[in-house]
Parts: sequence; structure tokens; C-alpha cells
Amino acid sequence: MSPLLRVESLGKSYGARLGCAEVSFDLWPGEVLGIVGESGSGKSTLLGCLAGHLAADSGRILYRGRDTRAMSEPERRMLARTEWAFVHQNPRDGLRMGVSAGGNVGERLMAVGARNYGQIRAAATDWLGRVEIAATRIDDRPRQFSGGMQQRLQIARNLVTGPRLVFMDEPTGGLDVSVQARLLDLLRGLVRDMGLSVVIVTHDLAVARLLADRLMVMKDGHVIEQGLTDQVLDDPQAAYTQLLVSSVLQV
Repeated sequence: MSPLLRVESLGKSYGARLGCAEVSFDLWPGEVLGIVGESGSGKSTLLGCLAGHLAADSGRILYRGRDTRAMSEPERRMLARTEWAFVHQNPRDGLRMGVSAGGNVGERLMAVGARNYGQIRAAATDWLGRVEIAATRIDDRPRQFSGGMQQRLQIARNLVTGPRLVFMDEPTGGLDVSVQARLLDLLRGLVRDMGLSVVIVTHDLAVARLLADRLMVMKDGHVIEQGLTDQVLDDPQAAYTQLLVSSVLQV
């Protein structure tokens, strides 16, 4: 079996400021990779480069053996529509706020070629149910929803097309504890049931422990430690990782 995603010596700078440097890893089918680190560690820059939102300066990003940096812009857009998905921290960045809940989900299906209105609406209704949004709210606009419901709607919009690879940027950030716990349970179930490969950025080590099979710790743009999540969190080797873990334990 080959890795779904292979990253080789990826680098990105903003003038004199380093974003990330010499990042390498493999992501296997069905695996969840968590990327953690403090603000400014480079984790969001890395995620942006992987998803194609930022242009890397160096290195290779191989998806199913193909270098995404060498693809044409139309090829990258098609990949983002059909095989990838991106879940934003702020659901408003991933939703069309003036379009109904059903319309938000249906648009993604239409982007990959669906044309039968009845089938699109049925699929939207099904997916709203899967993210615990009542079918009676299919015609409501996202602004009528709570923050947690908006995030669940964004997840439905992204997963309805059955992507292979999902990028998540702090998907539970900004939610209160009870809403966060409910969303994490939902995400864990969907990842398991759909066999998704996921790269998730989070500052919350508890979220990383619940969702990630493997963990990558970043500091100042560099990967300083990586391994199985429980191993990294229970027996951290790098001094920085030890500091991160101990700061959580002291809260």
C-alpha cells in the first residue's frame, strides 16, 4: 500500500519570516494526522500549503503519486472539488451564508456533476440528518443557526461528495466545551465510517488525542517531534513537547 499523501522537504517563507521548513511526512489511507504547536509555529502555513491555499517555495506534495505543485490550476481546482475538502475554523468561511442549509450541501453535489434536483435534495436531507440537523431546517439560512450548527453544516457540505482527504483547521475552535464535545463525537464517527484520511491542525492536545492516530509537533516552522499520538503525549521526547504537555496538565 502506498501513502495517500507524501510530503517531501516542504518549505514556505514570508520574506524574511519563516513559515515552515523541510517538512516531510507520509499520510496513509484512513489515517488522521494531527499537527500541534503554539501560535506562530507554522502549522497553519503548512496546512495552507498542503491544501493549495498557499504556494510553497520548495519541496514536493505528492497526492496518490502526483506532485500537486506541478499540476495546472484547473487540475488543482478539480482535485479540490472532487477528492479533497477543507473544514475552516470559522464556518462562515466555508458556507454561503445567503443560501439555505440544503442549498449549501446541494451546491457541492452540483459542483461534481449532480443535476437531478430530487436526488440532490434527498442527499442534502440525508446529510443534514447525519450531522444532527433536523430535516425541517433544510430551507433555513446558516445565519439562523448557532455556531455549533453552522460548523456541522459546513462538515455536511464538505463530506457529501465523499472526499478521500480532508483538511481541518481548528474545527472545534471557538465553541464552548459541551458543543465541542458533541462535534468531536460526530467527527470521530464520520471519519471512522467513511474511512477518511485527515490532516487536522489544532492547538488543543485533548482534541488531538481524541481524533489523531499520529501527531506532529511544530515549533518555529520546524517539525520537532512526531509519532503515534499516545506515545508523543504520554512520553514526549522533545523539551518543547514536554512543555506543551505539562502546561495542559497544570491547567
